[in-house]
Amino acid sequence: MVSVALALLTAQAVSVVLLYRAGEERRETAAITSAAFRLVNGAEREARREARRAAQEEFASITGDRGPRRLRSPESVGGDIGFLPRPLRFFVSAEPPIPLSSEEGAREERLRAVLGNEGIEPHAVAIAVVKAGDDPQLVRFVRSRPRLSTTQGWRERRVLTVAIQREAGGIWEAARVIEPPRPANALGVLVFQTLVTFAFLLVVLFLVLRRITRPLALLTDRVSTFSKKPDQPVRLEETGPADTRRLIAAHNQMEARIAALLDEKDVMLGAIGHDLKTPLAALRVRIENVPDDAQREKMAASIEDITATLDDILSLARMGRSGALEVEAVDLGMLAIGVAEEFEDLGEPVTMLNPPRVVARVQVTWIKRALRNLVSNALRYGGDAELSVEIDGNTAVLAVEDRGPGIEEARIAEMMEPFTRGEASRNRATGGAGLGLTLARAIAQQHGGELVLANRNSGGLRAELRLPL
Repeated sequence: MVSVALALLTAQAVSVVLLYRAGEERRETAAITSAAFRLVNGAEREARREARRAAQEEFASITGDRGPRRLRSPESVGGDIGFLPRPLRFFVSAEPPIPLSSEEGAREERLRAVLGNEGIEPHAVAIAVVKAGDDPQLVRFVRSRPRLSTTQGWRERRVLTVAIQREAGGIWEAARVIEPPRPANALGVLVFQTLVTFAFLLVVLFLVLRRITRPLALLTDRVSTFSKKPDQPVRLEETGPADTRRLIAAHNQMEARIAALLDEKDVMLGAIGHDLKTPLAALRVRIENVPDDAQREKMAASIEDITATLDDILSLARMGRSGALEVEAVDLGMLAIGVAEEFEDLGEPVTMLNPPRVVARVQVTWIKRALRNLVSNALRYGGDAELSVEIDGNTAVLAVEDRGPGIEEARIAEMMEPFTRGEASRNRATGGAGLGLTLARAIAQQHGGELVLANRNSGGLRAELRLPL
């Protein structure tokens, strides 16, 4: 919106400049056209004056009476500097009345065009533009007219002196024209009109963009919310342009379909859990009749492994359901101490550094499960585990470190994928099912956090469960 408004303002500013320049060119063109017509008519008027003068002289020589003469009062010219007496408007001279330039410019070309339309093709043309206060003849004329000398700003008016030579070596005919006055506060009027137009266009643009962007903003917020709570569909109102309405309608259908798929998945997971755990429980009862104790224990361990793997798979599959995330405010330091004590009670070498008090809203059972998975991995591959709780800005960090071989840098991201194990054997006693890190990452993401794995400089692996505060 801001960029569009700036572009519009720039365009309006360019328009003001162009309009102002066009006005100046019109004034200058009007002055050149007026001067051209004075040149066209000047010679004819001069010839008529000479004829009248000759007739008067002849009449006087016969009758001795020169007849009445018209006298003009200095005040009769009025108070407009734009009115000039005939000797200033048109005059002839043997020499160029103004300096000649080596090349003709745009003004001279316009003058030739006007004269050409009247059938005049002069040999040479010249135009001089000066301020009225810099023209000596005009200054003398104004001083002789008291009413003109009091006119405000007359010295700043531009005067065009135009001269043509019709034939090579001929006389120069010249005309003097005062450029029409610039309208009062012309630039201010243009700026005001431009600002009014800009404000009107900006309001229209705002309303149009608001109609387009408001539905998109609502859709963006809804997509962000839906990504966190996909099991809670909300139907958005289909507003805005046709394309936006179709997009919102498609999103509503997508939400409804995803919610239906999640419901179907829950039903399927419940059925799988029931259909698999019931036979496993029955099988666990049956192996009690196996006479060989060693064989019976192996079979029982296998059943427990299958049950544990099934629990991990079902937990991972249900992780996307927001309804299952019942959070509460807990001290993460005390939570980590509780997990460490569980392993210590089993005789595992797990140590816990003195944690600070870090309160966060989490799902306690899931965070404990994620920590247990990380500690189990550390014990399996490093032989011992060290827990710590830290605060990094607005993030709580639950870290588990070991002194094992670590993970190849290229495989760190791969190790968090389902059923990926740190060693190639399929023995759960040495490698597990490959779901521990995957489940820990899913739990962190469900809380808006992440699982970060990094090799330690001194050897071993550091696994961080980073949760927002």
